[in-house]
Amino acid sequence: MNSEARSELVATCGLYCGECHRYKKGKCPGCAENVKATWCKVRTCTAERGYRTCAECTEFPDVQACRKLNNIFSKFFALVFKSDRKASLQLISAVGVEEYAREMTRRGLSVVKRR
Repeated sequence: MNSEARSELVATCGLYCGECHRYKKGKCPGCAENVKATWCKVRTCTAERGYRTCAECTEFPDVQACRKLNNIFSKFFALVFKSDRKASLQLISAVGVEEYAREMTRRGLSVVKRR
């Protein structure tokens, strides 16, 4: 295991900041602590609804339908990093935030990879 799994480093959108290279290099405080990221509509949305992550959302059971989560930036991120945030959120829904953090730490990943 590279580092200690920390559930508070699971971002609302399903990213795990604990394995992000920017976080590890000290260049980013992680999504939850990044007060400059006021542009993040996903974080605003989950905060307004009292959700820990998008995995709790009942308005969009299929995250692909959510335009806040599935926007041009996330599509670019998915393409460049071969990431699958839908799979990440499904895993969070299935195992919970704590276990998701442990699993991502064990795998050394910041997000579930596309197959």
